[in-house]
Amino acid sequence: MSPPQVIAGRYRIERRLGAGGMSTVFMATDSVLERPVAVKLLAEHLAEDEDFVARFRREALSAARLQHPNIVQVFDSGRDPESDRHYIVMEYVDGPSCADLLREHKALDIQWTLHILRDACHGLDYAHRAGVVHRDVKPGNLLVAREANLTKLADFGIAKAAEQTRITQVGAVLGTAAYLSPEQARGEEAGPASDIYSLGVCAYQFLTGRLPHEYASLTELALKQQQDPVRPITELRPEVPPELDQAVRLCLERDPGSRYRSALELGHALEAGLRGESTEATRRMSVSDTQATRALAANEITSSTRAMPRTSYAGPAPPARRAQVETAAPPPRREALDAARPAGRRMGSFFALLLVLAAVGAVAIALLASSGGNRNVQAPNANDVEQQINELRDFIRENAR
Repeated sequence: MSPPQVIAGRYRIERRLGAGGMSTVFMATDSVLERPVAVKLLAEHLAEDEDFVARFRREALSAARLQHPNIVQVFDSGRDPESDRHYIVMEYVDGPSCADLLREHKALDIQWTLHILRDACHGLDYAHRAGVVHRDVKPGNLLVAREANLTKLADFGIAKAAEQTRITQVGAVLGTAAYLSPEQARGEEAGPASDIYSLGVCAYQFLTGRLPHEYASLTELALKQQQDPVRPITELRPEVPPELDQAVRLCLERDPGSRYRSALELGHALEAGLRGESTEATRRMSVSDTQATRALAANEITSSTRAMPRTSYAGPAPPARRAQVETAAPPPRREALDAARPAGRRMGSFFALLLVLAAVGAVAIALLASSGGNRNVQAPNANDVEQQINELRDFIRENAR
């Protein structure tokens, strides 16, 4: 079915800009304000899902409150009475998406990549502080405005509206699976750390021309996210500074708590990495990662932890990172502390238990003898019992030093 020529009696459709599983985007002219806009028309089959429509309208209102230079502004939304189509009217960005750039160039210039990522970090940080999570950060939603030389994040809210929609779930996951965080792939609630993971996947792809995990199916991707390390960027593109490589791959930690605390912290780490420097955040997280690696290498894990899935899959450290870790040894983990306790202290605990058992045994014998319950047991002399306990205590003290 052909799209309507005018939406809401105001937005005159000019040409199609792109299409996806849930919507089609057109360039249009706002006849009231006489300015170009982008109009997103939702797929017709979604109108049948009332729950989706209600969620979509709530999220559109939430996204409309976000006003930031690095976020595509939402101007209007509603239902066109003539075509019965749901729509969103957004700021028109005259320029390609990063998905277009990747199709054309495969990989991006390092400086250009950092410019795009820095803008995206500022936009995400603003949204997160406003309580809004994007949930669908990917190259297609990173738009580069030619004239302003700014990167803008598009499509805030629509991913959340689609999360619980049975009709769109399969198509949406297939289209964006590579950029979903492990927790999103498990069906858990997405948070700011999920957006940071997704932006890290974009950064990796911009610099290397490939995804962190190549996959043929969603099952294979999930397994690789859980088990496989991410190949260092420097192996695929040697001119990338090792510190920048590290800053990007720290976004891709499986555990959300092991990623950057904010998108702004990530932005600072990326800028420092380009200069060949590390930030406090990258040092903190790399030390934590090395700490876990050392514990595993020393076999300081229990049989129960051996059965647990891996909680981190950061790739091999570049040379500069190894040197840094070696000169700043991290505090030992609790397991390592337990394993490193002096043998004498462990023996002391054992002998202390013997002392208690001996005392209890002596008291029990005394009670039995005094009650007459066992005629063959002779009540021990209290002085003898006390002397034996004292001797055992002295023995424990001597061997627990």
